[in-house]
Amino acid sequence: MRESCGIFGVFAPGLDTARLVFFALFALQHRGQECAGIAVSGDRGIQVCANPGLVAQVFTESDLTALKGFAAVGHTCYSTCNSRRPATPQPVVAQYGKWIVAVSHNGNITNAASLRSELEALGLQFTSDTDAEVIAKLIVASHGTTWQEKFEHALNRLQGAYSIAALTPDMVVAARDRMGVRPLSIGTLDGGIVVASETCAFDHIGATFLRDISPGETVFFDTKVTSLRQHPNGRRAFCVFEHIYFARPDSTVEGRLVYEARLAMGAKLAEEYPVDADFVLGVPDSATAAAIGYARASGIPYREGLLKNRYVGRTFIAPDQRLRDLGVQLKFNPLTSIIKGKRLVVVDDSIVRGTTTPRVVGLLRQAGASEVHLRICAPPLRHPCPLGVDMASEWELIAARMSVPDIVTHLGVDSLGYSSLPGLVEAVGLPRDMLCLACFDGDYPLPVQMGLSQFTAGSLTT
Repeated sequence: MRESCGIFGVFAPGLDTARLVFFALFALQHRGQECAGIAVSGDRGIQVCANPGLVAQVFTESDLTALKGFAAVGHTCYSTCNSRRPATPQPVVAQYGKWIVAVSHNGNITNAASLRSELEALGLQFTSDTDAEVIAKLIVASHGTTWQEKFEHALNRLQGAYSIAALTPDMVVAARDRMGVRPLSIGTLDGGIVVASETCAFDHIGATFLRDISPGETVFFDTKVTSLRQHPNGRRAFCVFEHIYFARPDSTVEGRLVYEARLAMGAKLAEEYPVDADFVLGVPDSATAAAIGYARASGIPYREGLLKNRYVGRTFIAPDQRLRDLGVQLKFNPLTSIIKGKRLVVVDDSIVRGTTTPRVVGLLRQAGASEVHLRICAPPLRHPCPLGVDMASEWELIAARMSVPDIVTHLGVDSLGYSSLPGLVEAVGLPRDMLCLACFDGDYPLPVQMGLSQFTAGSLTT
């Protein structure tokens, strides 16, 4: 499963803003590993450096030295939701007359196709299929004589999910959709203002968390901070997968430390699906905290039985067919001396297509596990996501095609326990009516046909 991207922005005259964004993007690398980019605003206008690759691969020392400015935004991303095309690097720059803006975007604009057609009719030309370019061009072409008016007009026309960090020649603008689907937070740093997808980025650069940006809020950072708020649409829809999987455990999301939420998920699983076993293992890294929570609640010892190669990621060197066939063996290595002859509880965050999990179970069986009892933090995934998560189409989701007993057979486990929906909500610690749980229960926070038509097309998402 992929989340769309991570965004960061900083307004801090006197500081090395490009370097601050560079290090902040390291903290957000888990949110996207195909492209990275930085845009700065300074005496030479808006400059951009953005290319495919990991953060460490994209930027050189000379790049950062050349990017001088009092404000900057950055982006790290995966390819477009449900798309097979390579990712388009951001920030995306758009200009219309005297107006110019660079946009970093996280989410999925469900009416992007119609907005793009409208903008093309005005004579604006597009070079990519990303929502970010639609948003950027919509902003510069919107009515208004100030940036505040242009952003207000443009953002009121967007449908779907978005968190944005935008850069104009004289300010940084941060905005979050009215449903609050994706996280976005504000911090302070040496008199400057920073904004990030996750608070862990603040920790990496020594910034202090201030508050979350409210759903429907647009904040303008220059020599002063001003805020505009859209009228609420009556529905909150914060993506619960931020706590289950996407966010780093050291981030605080909607007032809850992700690590604590995952401990609680594991403890709830132990309550809902107890079993006799020798050890509890977590599939690293997103399920490690949940496995510890299960072990604490059950009294079964926790062990690190699977070691992860943290250097297996997206590189520019493709493995040959033999290495591809090894699959998860490139990523995980079981500790045979710990696993052999043992009854294991294996905790994982979710099962999407059901293609990777059998391979992990196979590794444990090969290492000599006598029993494998799988416990999953997420309830069964039965519905696709139209709001920017590259999850799968409905026919690909194993829980939409198979019963739990059939999934047990397919995975090759001795037992399988999915978190209940009430148990998950209790563990996350946020009100149920604040969360988007549509991938579990099909209760979409927007007209489903509008959102899923774009999801199925696999275009115009970032």
